[in-house]
Amino acid sequence: MRDSQSQSYKEAGVNIEAGYEVVARIQKHIKNTMGERNSFDHLGFGGLLPLNVSGMSQPLLVSATDGVGTKLKLAFLLDRHDTVGVDCVAMCVNDVLCVGAVPINFLDYIACGKNIPTKIEQIVKGITDGCLQAGIPLVGGETAEMPGFYPEDEYDLAGFCNGIVDQSALLDKNDVREGDVVIAIASSGVHSNGFSLVRKIFNINDVNVLEQTYAALDGQRLGDVLLTPTKIYVKPVTELLKKNLVKSLAHITGGGFYENIPRSLPAGYGVVIKRSDVEVLPIFSLIQQTGAISDRDMFNTFNMGVGMTCIVSPDDVDQVLDTLTEHGEHAYVLGRVVRSETLVELL
Repeated sequence: MRDSQSQSYKEAGVNIEAGYEVVARIQKHIKNTMGERNSFDHLGFGGLLPLNVSGMSQPLLVSATDGVGTKLKLAFLLDRHDTVGVDCVAMCVNDVLCVGAVPINFLDYIACGKNIPTKIEQIVKGITDGCLQAGIPLVGGETAEMPGFYPEDEYDLAGFCNGIVDQSALLDKNDVREGDVVIAIASSGVHSNGFSLVRKIFNINDVNVLEQTYAALDGQRLGDVLLTPTKIYVKPVTELLKKNLVKSLAHITGGGFYENIPRSLPAGYGVVIKRSDVEVLPIFSLIQQTGAISDRDMFNTFNMGVGMTCIVSPDDVDQVLDTLTEHGEHAYVLGRVVRSETLVELL
């Protein structure tokens, strides 16, 4: 039992004893992510992780960091905090994949106005759920109680991820050629980008808006659909990487098609995509109709139902689609690579 307490600090709004309760509550969730790895309980100031670099001639560490953004506002209104942690993990690990690396660990940072242990436990439970989906351990984290900086019922959430890859296995977009095929891997929804626009369109200022149901969403509540966690693509995409089936990858996040797909293309190349070939999820059609948003703005803000794109050789298309299907992903041919100064042509 810790003999650490400060009445003066508590009167200033920081309850360090609540922090200790959080640590006790989240231990079982963290241990679930360790698998056969050694526990990190004995480490007071940092998490250690054994690195397996066997078979690598020049291992490289790849790092990524991201947050959940204003999607958190919906979690506050619905008082649901067990899904945004998955978003936080997904935004980081999916980025690491795009250079050809395999994620190996995760750390989180939670800053709040008031440390409510049951709420923090829900957040961390979501983070560990995401780690389990990605097959990586949660090796550390920080919960910062900051009264006067955040409202008591609000918090911010950020994550940090490392991955590892042999230099010879790095994805090189310069391998992309004219005629290569763009494969779409379906998203689970809006993921974690564009929520400032979503909140404006639906005027989301109270929970009543989020509790409305829509026929266009098969009778689901708007809040439930919008809070659907970001898809984590680690396991299926790692399988593609192992088989050397991918030339380039793009994680479709903020900026949509127009910002992210070009990041997977060499200079002088673009992609041609038919609008009718994009399997747009119902939530995006509802957003577009409700907000009277142009096609250009929709595809330049949201993922539109495509969470990740893979550029592959025409000869490998069937094997790529079969591999993704075997791992439970919905994937399809989205477009083709062409020589063009127009990076994304949406017909």
